[in-house]
Amino acid sequence: MKHLNLKTMLVVMAGLLISFQTLATDGYFSVGYGTINKGLAGAGIAFYQGSLINGNPAGNVFLGTQYQLGVNFFNPNRKYTVTGNPSGMEGTFGLMPGTIESDSKLFLMPSVGANWMVSDNSSISAALFGNGGMNTDYPTATFYDPTSETTGVNLAQMFGNITYSQKLGEKHSIGVTGVLAYQYFEAKGLTAFGAFSSNPSALSGNGTDSGFGYGFKIGYLGQLADNFSIGVTYQSKVWMSEFDDYAGLFAEEGDFDIPSSWTLGFAWEMVEDFTVMADVKQIMFGDVNSIGNPMLPNLMTSPLGTEEGAGFGWENIFVYKLGLNYAGVDTWEFRAGLSIGENPISESEVMFNILAPGVIQNQIALGLSKEVGKSGNKFHLAMNYAMNSNVEGFNPMDPPSGQTIDIEMNQFELELGFSF
Repeated sequence: MKHLNLKTMLVVMAGLLISFQTLATDGYFSVGYGTINKGLAGAGIAFYQGSLINGNPAGNVFLGTQYQLGVNFFNPNRKYTVTGNPSGMEGTFGLMPGTIESDSKLFLMPSVGANWMVSDNSSISAALFGNGGMNTDYPTATFYDPTSETTGVNLAQMFGNITYSQKLGEKHSIGVTGVLAYQYFEAKGLTAFGAFSSNPSALSGNGTDSGFGYGFKIGYLGQLADNFSIGVTYQSKVWMSEFDDYAGLFAEEGDFDIPSSWTLGFAWEMVEDFTVMADVKQIMFGDVNSIGNPMLPNLMTSPLGTEEGAGFGWENIFVYKLGLNYAGVDTWEFRAGLSIGENPISESEVMFNILAPGVIQNQIALGLSKEVGKSGNKFHLAMNYAMNSNVEGFNPMDPPSGQTIDIEMNQFELELGFSF
């Protein structure tokens, strides 16, 4: 009966993960995964306590048999401002001036993970969680689409990770994760770009399309001294099936792979129960054509949907994270974090990125854990604020007007978790 209940729970959680939309702050990746890691603003690649939900796969073997549940409530605020009137000249594409805020401002995202000890020195883990995504829902025809009263996109991604973790002696470990992914996408309000598309019928307003993919992740965790550990992970590109219904929008006939990334960091227990963590992470957005191809000159030289078709112009970024964890108050732990990232969007790419204003760079976090009930059962809380950030640039489709476009975003998150 216990096995049946766990299987039922996993199916329900998968359904919830597929149903809810997502946004994020490391570009379109989440700033952290799991409630403990969220409370550290994503720091802690060498801090095994937060490893189960998409952390360092090498850390899971130190967790013991454990289950984790979490639910994240988040409030993203996205808007764009157009300043200056369109020139009206032939061959230009000016936008209506004004400030437009995106609707859809409250989202929900659950996560679930389990770690089972195979032996004293090895474990197998499973986790379901949202990776991130992009969502905009502007209540206006931004690009003058006569078929839609609203403009925006909705991309959501779910990961299902299966991990094997193995100790190498008492103080070192490695881990390997098989990554399975599901994503869905919808675009509306873009038919005005039909003249630039290789397949105008697969450009906009085709409802929700979905795809599956796979990749892998590897990790190492090593305790180099009694109070000092290092960790490193690499996640491959996740090769996804194409969005056929949007083959005239995304490069390579609807291809939208999930970029690769790597993370390196340390955890240092400076004094008893007080641990400092620092990580550096790089995400390779520019290595996926549909994300990294620039809008111009590609829009004029290669039709949308082809290999060199225009994309969002996102660049590879580094993200730097600092986390603090204090476990010296009876059954309580307290944590805080800071994440500082590069902006993947340059001033020249603001027009297409009205649809995906992933401009947030800095985020602060607070978190806590409290033992409850039986030994080993813990309640977790994390609060995150992604500070307001913006990018402003000229409208590249109407140079004579001098029109500018400013894209802007901030976000607040609250996550509750339980481990047992």
